[in-house]
Amino acid sequence: MSEPSISVVVLTYNRMAQLIDTLMRLRALPERPPIVVADNGSTDDTVHRVAMLFPDVTIVQCGANLGAGGRNLAVDCVRTDYVAFCDDDTWWKPGSLAHAVRLLDAYPQVGILNARIEVGEARETDPISTLMQHSPLDATGLPGPSLVGYMAGASVMRTAMFLQIGGYDARYFIGGEEERVALDVLAAGHAIVYCAACAIAHHPSPLRDSALRRRMLARNAAWTAWQRLAVSDACRATARAIECFRKEGTLWQDGFALLRGLRWALRERRRVPERVAAMLAEVRLDARAPHRESLRSELPQRQV
Repeated sequence: MSEPSISVVVLTYNRMAQLIDTLMRLRALPERPPIVVADNGSTDDTVHRVAMLFPDVTIVQCGANLGAGGRNLAVDCVRTDYVAFCDDDTWWKPGSLAHAVRLLDAYPQVGILNARIEVGEARETDPISTLMQHSPLDATGLPGPSLVGYMAGASVMRTAMFLQIGGYDARYFIGGEEERVALDVLAAGHAIVYCAACAIAHHPSPLRDSALRRRMLARNAAWTAWQRLAVSDACRATARAIECFRKEGTLWQDGFALLRGLRWALRERRRVPERVAAMLAEVRLDARAPHRESLRSELPQRQV
């Protein structure tokens, strides 16, 4: 048999039952990809159970909850050209990884593919996927709609590119951690593409803190804006974050954390090229169109 071209990295923390189900589905894929689990310091016997049930799965023990940064340690173990990401409550559908490999082989300018997300037993297409399908950006020469962002747990990347840009920043923890990575990928000259033919199933775990996720999304968006975008964009993102903290009753705690993080965010500031800023502006303008309002109203429920 030929050597595999793609591996799967699964991020997990204290969701052993969901992880075991996901690993069973991933092992049954016809592509038979190598699987690497990044365990963010689980305390529910995850590591022992996975090692016992799936001896062929590589387990990376992060030693603590690094959030999205745990994926970096897992990718260090990847030996294939491409790496697909999922979480412990998502899994790739049969044939999707093989299709992703064919596209990435054929289109070297593409750095990231974002899969179509099917939610729950009803397999409804997530509204985020629908928005991506109707991206307003020019997709000439690309195998699908051009994007300025992607979903970390439903993406396929070039392994070398991921390592070159440095992966995810552990200081972001989790929630919108993809935004800065996406900007750096675009700035480096790679494209991000939506691929409806690649599908990932998402059965959202009930073990999640929605309020914390909302606050992390707001904080991380502000940090990313100060690191990569215009000052006006950064000020608006900061104002939105402060308003989020106020509504959640965590203004002092989260506001202080946001301001403290600005020290390193400004120190590492590097504006994206004008062509990337123009892409962002086009997407924002399209988002304000009347035909987008009903669809976007569904996003907060799906993003937590």
